[in-house]
Amino acid sequence: MAEESDLERTEPASARRLEQAREDGNVPHSRELVAFMVMAAGAGTFWVLGGWIAHGVADLVRQGLSFNRAAAFDTAIMRGSTLAMTADAFAYVGPLFVIIIAAIIATPFVMGGWVFSPKAFTLDLTRIDPIKGLGRMFSWQSIAELVKAILKALLIGGVLYWVVRHEQDRLFALLAQPVETGLVAFSQVLFFSFVALIGGLAVIAAIDVPFQLWQYHDRLKMTREELKKESRESEGDPQLKARIRSQQREMARSRMMSEVPKADVVVTNPTHFAVALKYDSGAMGAPIVVAKGMNLIAQRIRDLASDNKVPLLEAPPLARALYRHADVGDQIPAPLYAAVAEVMAYIYQLNQFAASAGAMLPPTAPALIAVPAELDPGVPE
Repeated sequence: MAEESDLERTEPASARRLEQAREDGNVPHSRELVAFMVMAAGAGTFWVLGGWIAHGVADLVRQGLSFNRAAAFDTAIMRGSTLAMTADAFAYVGPLFVIIIAAIIATPFVMGGWVFSPKAFTLDLTRIDPIKGLGRMFSWQSIAELVKAILKALLIGGVLYWVVRHEQDRLFALLAQPVETGLVAFSQVLFFSFVALIGGLAVIAAIDVPFQLWQYHDRLKMTREELKKESRESEGDPQLKARIRSQQREMARSRMMSEVPKADVVVTNPTHFAVALKYDSGAMGAPIVVAKGMNLIAQRIRDLASDNKVPLLEAPPLARALYRHADVGDQIPAPLYAAVAEVMAYIYQLNQFAASAGAMLPPTAPALIAVPAELDPGVPE
C-alpha cells in the first residue's frame, strides 16, 4: 500500500514544478475567458465611441460615393482619394482593434500571469503522434470539452432566443420605418443583443476559469516519490551533506592540529579541555587561540604538545573560559588579559630557564589564576 501511494499523484505541485511548467510555456488558459474579454472590450468601445465611429464611417461612405466626372476618369485622383479614405477608415476603427488586442494580451494575467517561453515554439513530434492524438480524442478531457461545448451552445442559443422573443415587436416594426430611423432602432436592438450575449459569455467564463485552473493544477500533481526526489535535488542529499560537513570538520581539525606544535603554551583543565595559545609581540596585539578541544580532541592536543615540547599548564578555570569564549584564530577576550598575562609571564620565565642550561632556578607555575566568575562556565559533568 505504501508503494502504491508513493506512485499516485496525490500531492499538489511544488513551487519549483509550477515554475518549470511556466518556463516550458505550460500555463492555464481559457478560450471562454478570451472570448468574453474580446466581446466585452468591443462592446465597451462601441458604448463609448460608437457614435463617433458611426458618424465617421457614414461620412466616409458619402465621400466614397460622391465624386465628379474628372475624378472618375483620372486614375491618380482615384488612387489618392482611396488611400486617404483608407487611412481615415483605419483612424476610425483603429481604437477598436487596439482595445481588443489589449484585452487579448491582458487575459493571461487573470489566469496567473503572462509568460513568454521559447520552448513553446520548439518542434515536438509527440504533438503530431497519431496514437497519442487518438488517445486525447477519447480521453475524459475530450469528453469534458464536448460537454462544455454543448452546454455553451445551449446557453448562447437560449440567450439569443430570449433576445429575439423579447425584441420581436421592434424587429417587425423596423419594416415600416424610414432608413435612418430604422438604422438607429436596429443598432439599439443589436447592441442589446450584444450585451445579452456578453452576459452569457460571462457566465460561461465564470464556470470555465475555475475549471481550467483546477484541471491545470491537477495535471501537475506529483507523487510522494517525486516530491522527495525534488527535495533531495534542491536541498541536497542529507547523507551526502552530512558526509561533506564531517569531511570539512576533519579538515579544519587537521589544520588546527598542525598549529599545536607552533603554540607557546597549552592551557588544560587538565582532562576535559585544552586550549593552545600563541603570542608574537611584534605582530599580535594579544595572544590568539590556535587550537582548542574537549575530551578526546583535548587529549590529542596535549599529546601533540608533549611530543613537540610545548609547555602544558594546568589552569582549569582559565581553560574552561578560553574554550567557551574564544574561537580558533581569535584573540583572547579582553577580560582574560590579566589571567593570560600570568601564563605568558610564566612561559617567558620557563624559556629563560631553558636557555640558561640550568644556571638559574626553574620558575614556579602559577597555582591560582583568577578568572572573572561570569566567564567560567563551571566544571563539566
